[in-house]
Amino acid sequence: MPVGIYISVPFCRSKCSFCNFASGVFSREKMRRYVDRLQQDIENTEPVVRSLGAGFDRCADSVYLGGGTPSTLSPDQLQQIFSAVRSNFQLQPDLEITVECAPATLGREIIDALVACGVNRVSLGVQSFIDHEAAAVGRLHTCAQTFADIDHLRASGITNINVDLIAGLPHQTTASWRESLRQVVETGVPHVSVYILEVDEDSRLGRELIAGGSKYHAHHVPDADLSADLYLEAQAFLHHNGIRQYEISNFARAGSESKHNLKYWTRQPYVGFGLDAHSMLPVEPSNGNEPVAVRLATTDDLDQFLAGPQMPEITTVSKANAIEEAMFLGLRLNAGIDLTEIKQQTGLDPAREFADEIKELLDLSLLEQSGTCLRLTTKGRILSNEVFERFIATTPSVH
Repeated sequence: MPVGIYISVPFCRSKCSFCNFASGVFSREKMRRYVDRLQQDIENTEPVVRSLGAGFDRCADSVYLGGGTPSTLSPDQLQQIFSAVRSNFQLQPDLEITVECAPATLGREIIDALVACGVNRVSLGVQSFIDHEAAAVGRLHTCAQTFADIDHLRASGITNINVDLIAGLPHQTTASWRESLRQVVETGVPHVSVYILEVDEDSRLGRELIAGGSKYHAHHVPDADLSADLYLEAQAFLHHNGIRQYEISNFARAGSESKHNLKYWTRQPYVGFGLDAHSMLPVEPSNGNEPVAVRLATTDDLDQFLAGPQMPEITTVSKANAIEEAMFLGLRLNAGIDLTEIKQQTGLDPAREFADEIKELLDLSLLEQSGTCLRLTTKGRILSNEVFERFIATTPSVH
């Protein structure tokens, strides 16, 4: 099965207050060294993977540059990364190549470089079409610049565009959220991702919210109930406009679903490069014993990463882990899961292993069942973390 390739680019023009990723503002010299390290890791992947007993297929049908803001790299650095990928992987004819970009970073040279590298999908971190909401969390673009970037991408031939929105930003109201939804539909993009603001200790805004403070406009963040209502409104509005939900946070016009992200949710193999990148690869079959796969994770410390090659953190995936992951990840999809398929894939019967959990969640109207298929209800999507906790002992590491 072809792999997906994820490449982490942890550099930004500014660090958004809500961001909990391993990214930040760094010098051009560190960016240069980082790209050189990426190239080195891409060239040396196979011996490292095979030393762990994992399967490795050089065929790839998706490449995803995330971060961070990959469009902060220079055209030459983008070319260097993609040259390394093309030299070390057999890229399939139907390849999907996505690059995450921040609006207002897409100058003519960068767009030309994306086209030259074969990029055919761009994900724009818009977050809000309301300028003062975007500015409140550290975004450096305006609504007008977003529309201009979309026009320029389309003129270059890149029409497969995603726009990210976040429900629950500081100063956001029902009226302003409806305006963002109206604007995203007006752009005509085929894919929209809608996230509810995460409140945790891994972001500056999250820490301030937990502390009850007012920095980073924390005292203007909508409460959890309103944020959930905004998410539900997005579901209905996008659906009405032909952008159908296919995963908890993702909506697409027919045929524009993200091929790369579907690999994560359906447990297909992928390999990650760069800071805080993750891989999931099958273990070469031997006598049928466990484990069935390995998950790999690189360091999230930039200086440690730049110091030189190192072995990734390794987590083995047993059959028991695999069935948990199949439930946890598969239920993210609107199509849900087929219990019979999971039994065939893992050798364990989820209807038996999770009989009590499934019954309880059905009784709570968090799941609905049709034959051997299970899927989240609308209520279940809002409370998805509570659903997933019933099925997993340890949350799997996925990008």
